[in-house]
Amino acid sequence: MINEEAFRVLVVNLTEGKSEPVLFGSPAELLGGSGLAAGLFASHGIMDAPADHPDQPLIFAIGPLTAYFPLMSKVVLGFKSPYNGQYAESHAGGRLGLALRFAGYDALVIKGVAQTPSCLIVGSRSIGIRDVHYLWGLDVLSAGKHLRRFCGRDSGHRSILRIGPAGERGVTFASVNVDTYRHFGRLGGGAAMGAKRLKGIIVLGDGSSPLPEGKAYRDLYKTVYQEVTQTPAMKKYHDLGTLENMLPLNELHAVPWRNLQATHDENVRGITGQRFAEELLLRKTACSGCPVGCIHVGLLREQFAEQNEFQYRQVSYDHEPVFAAGSMLGVTKAGGVLTLLEEMERQGLDVMSAGVALAWATEAFERGILTDKETVVPLSFGDVEKYREAVRHLGLRTNDFYHLLGQGALAAAARYGGSDFACVLGQEMAGYATGEVFFASHAYGFRHSHLDSAGYSYDQKADSKKSEDAVAFLIEEERRRVQLTCMVSCLFARNVYSEERLQECLSSIGRPQLADSVVVRSRDVQARRWQLKYQTGYNPGHISIPKRFGEVTTWKGPVDMVFMDAVALEYQNAVRKLADAGQGVQSP
Repeated sequence: MINEEAFRVLVVNLTEGKSEPVLFGSPAELLGGSGLAAGLFASHGIMDAPADHPDQPLIFAIGPLTAYFPLMSKVVLGFKSPYNGQYAESHAGGRLGLALRFAGYDALVIKGVAQTPSCLIVGSRSIGIRDVHYLWGLDVLSAGKHLRRFCGRDSGHRSILRIGPAGERGVTFASVNVDTYRHFGRLGGGAAMGAKRLKGIIVLGDGSSPLPEGKAYRDLYKTVYQEVTQTPAMKKYHDLGTLENMLPLNELHAVPWRNLQATHDENVRGITGQRFAEELLLRKTACSGCPVGCIHVGLLREQFAEQNEFQYRQVSYDHEPVFAAGSMLGVTKAGGVLTLLEEMERQGLDVMSAGVALAWATEAFERGILTDKETVVPLSFGDVEKYREAVRHLGLRTNDFYHLLGQGALAAAARYGGSDFACVLGQEMAGYATGEVFFASHAYGFRHSHLDSAGYSYDQKADSKKSEDAVAFLIEEERRRVQLTCMVSCLFARNVYSEERLQECLSSIGRPQLADSVVVRSRDVQARRWQLKYQTGYNPGHISIPKRFGEVTTWKGPVDMVFMDAVALEYQNAVRKLADAGQGVQSP
């Protein structure tokens, strides 16, 4: 059961080759997940040192409801981002959350740098660092095949994390692959892992964790399980997945096409959820502890003419990857999208940043700002084979241009020009072009993520164009989501786990005091995270919304620049107040 007094944390020092389990903080204050990661970073992080400093921590944290209820299956990664140099969070599913629970830890903190490329293996009874220098340079999928040979007796209960060439070479938006189909994708966790010479991490769920006793827990679990499997609450995610969004968003003129030069295209039907399901869907799978099965895996079939042979590969997809490797690059065939997603996967790149960066490079090439001296291949919207080669150059950083592009589209635009059409909102944009509130919240938000505060939802549903109304929505929605990421819930289940339901869940596992305080404490965690972001260099004055976003037309008409600027300013003031409030939150 959960320790009510403190979190059980394993601190690993790669430089010294040592580890130590420690008790840290208080669940009553930090909650878990996002709150625990923030508390650990405040304790272990070096605020004014660069992201690749040896002693900067990588923090993997779970929450009080992990493994106890359906869809409580995510893990929070807290780290200093190589992309922007600020405290960052990324979230991933797979088997990692349950593996950490059964290994007996609420969090794993990794510091130092391994002497050689290594794999860290963590279990309930043993911890080790294995030299895997022979895996350095291998792509994500090949490395996974080798790492699965380790600790074979624990297959099914273990989680395998690994990076690709992009993480090894410090691409600032390199990702961490988790159990093949899930990722710590955004803001460069893969580069942070590569800086520690960690090719892989294996967490063995080789212990046990008794379930809460009593009828209240069993009855509530059954109720939640039935809601997510027998009602429409999660049907969308199981059936077509988030790619169901592609067609209606396109009809609303809210899908970014060809570097956001358009928000609608008649060729969308080649990359809709329906088309993928009809032509390429092989199977559906799920994270551990989730009965929904939202992970859609497509079968990619490719012929090699020289050998007259076919190769078959399995590639996961959903809305954001299909936007990044599809509409944003002008690719309108489902098979072409999977081809690019598979190459991005192999290199270990965040798909959204890679796709958006290459979309910027394509427009810059078409305008004559870049030539094939920089891009090596002549980039053209819709040309899958050229993009496939460009993805390899990006992951391997093969020349000065791709080395710079590996720091983000704005970094490349600062040297070559074209910043006006770089689709960057704090980081390369997500797959929505819904309007002013989304653009402002994405640019100035904590994670620069569409999942932070649902600005896309406000654009679609709200009638008010008062900036104070929009920002009040964003701040409260962020708090609500922070509450979930402290538990740690999949955000797809946000409508299942209402505030009242979360309190019921906490009470049923024997945490009534935590249930009573979860609303107040989630505000504290929200403030603490913003405090850390400011302490590590966040300055909204250094962020601007590129001109391209003011040229967008949605179903509501042209973007209202006055309204967008007002929301941006109001939002900056609001998060500054949150950061100041975080100063008053007692450190663990």
